[in-house]
Amino acid sequence: MTSPAQRHMMRVSAMEAAQRVDDPLRHANAYEQMLVKLAADRAKLKQIYSVEKKAEHKRAMLPAYAPWVAGVLAEGRGTQDDILMTVMQWRLDADDIPGALVIAPYALQYRLATPNNKRPAPYLLVEDVALSAERCRKAGTPVAISDLLATLELVGDADMPEEVRAKLHKVIGLMFSDAGDFAQALEHLNIAMRKDKAAGVKKEIQRCESALKPKPAPAAKRTTARPRKTAATPAKRGRPPKAKKVAG
Repeated sequence: MTSPAQRHMMRVSAMEAAQRVDDPLRHANAYEQMLVKLAADRAKLKQIYSVEKKAEHKRAMLPAYAPWVAGVLAEGRGTQDDILMTVMQWRLDADDIPGALVIAPYALQYRLATPNNKRPAPYLLVEDVALSAERCRKAGTPVAISDLLATLELVGDADMPEEVRAKLHKVIGLMFSDAGDFAQALEHLNIAMRKDKAAGVKKEIQRCESALKPKPAPAAKRTTARPRKTAATPAKRGRPPKAKKVAG
């Protein structure tokens, strides 16, 4: 656990290091110290096999890097920063999509590379946001659809496999469907289907289309009254009437 003074020094060091574009080694000491910490944390994570436990450990580790991230974003000029990019990825692994999106605009603006990862930043962002949203949806954890839409807007037409974009459109469509917004859901599910025929959205598309079809008007209730049965007149009691004599 870092003290407030230590967090302040980390933030100031990050700002100073980020400002030295022409002479990056002048203030490299603070950056190198953070890289040493990052390497130690990575070594701990490599000893864990469970993906869920790794995510838990990353959640616990991330607050220690927050002052550095704040400093770089406040005063940075676009130099490559492995600490910043690792934090963005770890936040997605820990299902902190809003936290990752704080870093994403800076990372995309300056085309920063993600260390130990072959995927370019836009590719990584779209895929890992989609995976995080899927995990949260299955777990019943709230996710803001606006964050997913913001991700699409951030990456624009950046190059990545169609299947990757399909993943994000699919989970956006499913979340709109969960919310009862079938028109928006259908729009994103159809995009996912166009980009990846194997996206697995056919049934959900059919369900949304069915929900959007006009419902038939209910049959009118019968208002014509049925004829009432005439009650039978009860026979008079006593002897039957005598027959009249015919004159002859």
